[in-house]
Amino acid sequence: ASCAQPVAKDAQIGEGVRIGPGVTVGPGAIIGDRARIAAGVHIGAGAIIGARTELRAGVVIEHACSLGQDVLVHANTVIGSDGFGFARDAHRQWIKIYQLGKVHVGDEVEVGAQCSIDRGALEDTRIGHGSKLDNQIQIGHNVVIGDHCALAGCVGIAGSTTLGKRVMAGGGAGILGHLYIADDV
Repeated sequence: ASCAQPVAKDAQIGEGVRIGPGVTVGPGAIIGDRARIAAGVHIGAGAIIGARTELRAGVVIEHACSLGQDVLVHANTVIGSDGFGFARDAHRQWIKIYQLGKVHVGDEVEVGAQCSIDRGALEDTRIGHGSKLDNQIQIGHNVVIGDHCALAGCVGIAGSTTLGKRVMAGGGAGILGHLYIADDV
């Protein structure tokens, strides 16, 4: 049995990038200049990591997801996992709906530890520039978070909800799916 290369041969690694032990970088991934990638991080095929972005230990960036410049992602966060996409068939059995979208994270975003940001089902999940997410935040598929939002204390946002700019939520708030929350709420 042969082991795959930890960093794919066609991955593009910028100047001054620091890569810790046990990191894997998939084919076609791009890591921008002066990014810092800590131990045990996985960057999937075709993912893009912006310049000066820092991924702390154990972070997973799934295939085809992108992070902007100057982003900080804390330990054990997963960006781009499948959303909760299931439907019942004629026999009332659950069948998986494949999640074909991506996640795009803007510039100067901070994502806390142990967060989950689901990839979109058909459209993409988006986190706006300058937004700040605390630890243990869950963002469902197709969610759009506007610029400069702040989510703290175990917030969960169900699929296909849009937050405008500068929205704040905290204290275990659960936001239902398919809603639009206006700017400055």
